[in-house]
Amino acid sequence: QVQLLEPGGGLVQAGGSLRLSCVASGRTFNNYLLGWFRQASGQMREFVAAISRSGSSTGYADSVKGRFTISRYNAKNTVELQMNSLKPEDTAVYACAARIIPWSSDTYYDTNHRSYNNWGQGTQVTVSS
Repeated sequence: QVQLLEPGGGLVQAGGSLRLSCVASGRTFNNYLLGWFRQASGQMREFVAAISRSGSSTGYADSVKGRFTISRYNAKNTVELQMNSLKPEDTAVYACAARIIPWSSDTYYDTNHRSYNNWGQGTQVTVSS
């Protein structure tokens, strides 16, 4: 079990940058896979980025590749999403998620929101034109 909080949302102009942070409580942060997902108003939740336990492997949605970067800092129980070159279509509620995998892997990451059982409350990101 882990508690997740996502400070860092806000309003930004198109072309700008924003960094989201997800801060976890608990002592087993290193064992969790982490991901970022977003849901725009009236749309389905979609995968954004995911990272393995060690941070050695990452995956991104095609729509954000080259613009977004997911990073984790296990010593600080934090996962971040750096968003650059933001577009109005990036406007959504962004949430971080965590799950434990029952096998040992430093490279596996999970892009399926249905796999995650720990979720932050979400933070609004609005990109204006």
